[in-house]
Amino acid sequence: MRLLERLWGKKPSRKSDKKKGTSNYPYAVTRVRAMKSKLLPKESYPRLLNMGIDEITRFIQESEYKNDVDELAMKYSGGDLAEHALNRNLALTYDKLERITLGELNYLIVAYLKRYDVWNIKTLLRGKIYNASVEDILESLIAAGEFTYTSMSELAAKATYQEIVEALKYSEYYPLLQKFDGTNLAYIENELDKMYYTGLFEAIGNPRSKDRKLFAKVVRLEVDVKNLINLFRLKKAGVDQLDDIMPLMIEGGLELKPEKLAPLPYEEFVNELQRTQYWDAISGVAGPDITSLITLESRLIRYYLESSTILSHVSPISVVPILDYIIHKNNEVTNLRIIFRGKENGLSDELIKDQLVVI
Repeated sequence: MRLLERLWGKKPSRKSDKKKGTSNYPYAVTRVRAMKSKLLPKESYPRLLNMGIDEITRFIQESEYKNDVDELAMKYSGGDLAEHALNRNLALTYDKLERITLGELNYLIVAYLKRYDVWNIKTLLRGKIYNASVEDILESLIAAGEFTYTSMSELAAKATYQEIVEALKYSEYYPLLQKFDGTNLAYIENELDKMYYTGLFEAIGNPRSKDRKLFAKVVRLEVDVKNLINLFRLKKAGVDQLDDIMPLMIEGGLELKPEKLAPLPYEEFVNELQRTQYWDAISGVAGPDITSLITLESRLIRYYLESSTILSHVSPISVVPILDYIIHKNNEVTNLRIIFRGKENGLSDELIKDQLVVI
């Protein structure tokens, strides 16, 4: 019970003081391999698509999500129960990773997981702008970064976005959040993402060891995938001005040069992509008559997941297998969330399937 109180009450500071301590790679990687073995196998997803919401809830209640569903079943039901249970499980899982890692390893994991603080801030601001209920906002919050569930609940209960911004006055995000005027949400969200990656690359530093270089490579690959997805969205929307596109790009990618790709007409843009490592993943859906960005995005995310696993085998006793598990665990929760919400909203199984990324 003390673990739950710490997670959902008051977390200790996540500003790691273990950076210079001794890391425990063999122990942590062994634990994480055992955790990864409990992820749902890909064969589970066709079965889940054939189930109703209650059947899916019972299915995950017999898996690693049992305690989460049991704890919350008295308060929630249906898709709401699933949403809260999945987010709770994700938070507890990542908290466990922080507890079982030491030294440099812990430092890198904590830096990577700060993405959930950014996610939560964006969720809080978006919720207030669109007049979402406190309960709807809480449903989407994930206490996997430095913010506690209690502190986020208090923020969600604020009446306006201005109060939320003021409550974050002593956080590193405050200087940026002061620029939020209620009309520039997309700008603020994009700047929060760029701020996160800048901080993560600073934490990685100038990588010299093999495992740090691999860690950096996975992150830089992620940046490429995010930039490429945004480029396709912008191209499909008819945006081709460099000044409109470049502010939306994240620096630090592995291979892509957004400044060269941004001004190209769509056909030339696609031709340039044929020279990159990403082409095989998207070649069948990136033609001039592209109709489904969802399919293209799913293929890029799948490529990223597969690449992180390959890189985790290059240096098996390092931070990379742990990063690989974090990525795949998040993907599993995302898939389950898509299935629950798709079923709840009456989407066809085929449409739900197209949005899943199954490895």
